[in-house]
Amino acid sequence: MFSKRIYVVWFWVHFFLITAVCFAGVFSLIAGGSTVLPSLLEPYARKTEVAAAWFLGKQAAGSNPVREGIATYLHAAGIQAGYTFFAPNVPAYHRLTLELFYEDGRIEHESPRLRTKAAALRLDSLVDRLAEQRYEPIREVIIKMLAFSVWREHPDVKKIRAVFGSVTPPSITEFEHGKTETFQPMFSFDFSLRDEEEQ
Repeated sequence: MFSKRIYVVWFWVHFFLITAVCFAGVFSLIAGGSTVLPSLLEPYARKTEVAAAWFLGKQAAGSNPVREGIATYLHAAGIQAGYTFFAPNVPAYHRLTLELFYEDGRIEHESPRLRTKAAALRLDSLVDRLAEQRYEPIREVIIKMLAFSVWREHPDVKKIRAVFGSVTPPSITEFEHGKTETFQPMFSFDFSLRDEEEQ
């Protein structure tokens, strides 16, 4: 009998957390104006989102044991994302473009080439992480390695410029009006690979 009560309590806690995560996600979309609902609802949606975040412990300090416990449980159960993971709003992502400069003045644009889809998925994940501040010390080295892999396929290239930036897809309304994605450069590196080969 005691174990049944534990299961019932655990079920309701689990169900409550799922509901709070979903409410936080859905009301975040409404508050951000990412739905077809009228903008009149946005202030109310923001308040509901904050309330749901409070139940999830997100208002507490990062080192708060209650917040850490809830976050650990949500991640372990796989319920931390809610509806927003599947939402129709495509998030921004990052892109690495390599500009190849030839002796004759030609310029070509390339991306690192990969042989398998799994490797492409890993590269996409790596590129998105390179934008984070904690990767700054190794960012140039990783980009240089990717540029070198392209240079091996184009040995007559004089210089490679690696341009890293954020790509923001258009909203649904912007897309309907013909707007395309926007690229915002964040940083670039120039590699004179021929000089390095001679050293």
